[in-house]
Amino acid sequence: MGGKGVMMVAILFLWALSATSEAVTETEPGLMMNFYKDTCPQAEDIIREQVKLLYKRHKNTAFSWLRNIFHDCAVESCDASLLLDSTRRELGEKEHDRSFGLRNFRYIEEIKEALERECPGVVSCSDILVLSAREGIEAVGGPYIPLKTGRRDGLKSRTDMLESYLPDHNESISVVLEKFKSIGIDTPGLVALLGSHSVGRTHCVKLVHRLYPEVDPSLNPDHVPHMLHKCPDSIPDPKAVQYVRNDRGTPMVLDNNYYRNILDNKGLLLVDHQLAHDKRTRPIVKKMAKDQAYFFKEFTRAIQILSENNPLTGSKGEIRKQCNLANKNH
Repeated sequence: MGGKGVMMVAILFLWALSATSEAVTETEPGLMMNFYKDTCPQAEDIIREQVKLLYKRHKNTAFSWLRNIFHDCAVESCDASLLLDSTRRELGEKEHDRSFGLRNFRYIEEIKEALERECPGVVSCSDILVLSAREGIEAVGGPYIPLKTGRRDGLKSRTDMLESYLPDHNESISVVLEKFKSIGIDTPGLVALLGSHSVGRTHCVKLVHRLYPEVDPSLNPDHVPHMLHKCPDSIPDPKAVQYVRNDRGTPMVLDNNYYRNILDNKGLLLVDHQLAHDKRTRPIVKKMAKDQAYFFKEFTRAIQILSENNPLTGSKGEIRKQCNLANKNH
């Protein structure tokens, strides 16, 4: 090859390096702390104040925020697909059996409206969902959790994927561990996340199989009369207000009392019982029962991992005008 040919190859090589460098430089930003600091500086404060106001009016909203982050972010992507209404062609995730008991979605819209008044078209519903969960956790006595923002909203529901990603309360602890592992949450993280059962309530529909036709012998016999009183029907009406508080001692506080309860065989769900007795999880349960700081540390880490599960960022997805509708259906 002559001198000119070598020179041409060198020029082309340098051009390729330059193009690659520009492509790297132009990579779309992912999640980051204070994503809205320039475009909507008050965003996180608005969400915090709205959650506080709603919590004063309706205490159970905090439990809803906490359930929302799990039911949305655990299903392939943290993109607020959970919030989408059903359409003529597609059943919404919130209508699926795995979403039984989820509610208070209308209050997400109130938060969205407050943000739209301040910064129209800027803050995503997926960030609202994640940050409202953070504020809800703190409202019920849990830790403050630093969370990144910058998510964008998905365009469709993922109803057909729910059973693949969301563990059922009757599944074996091995299946539950595997499903959490698939999104990067290890065993201590799983045990901590299930500590969410410290607050809220369980509908009788989800636990009557442990009471009828015969009482599950693994249940603490001192706890059974209360459960039977709250769930007197072997086939409860799903629409009836029939439920048992997850933690009778501190039902409105996210704390490590849950772990003491399940070690005492007072867990309502089968997964609670398995968590306390499986050799892979029992040592962690016992440690969290004794050490709330350890529970909060692992809970914080697990929520952060969950909230960053495969988000849509940059130009992917959209910023919905209304959280229950994709913009094409608005």
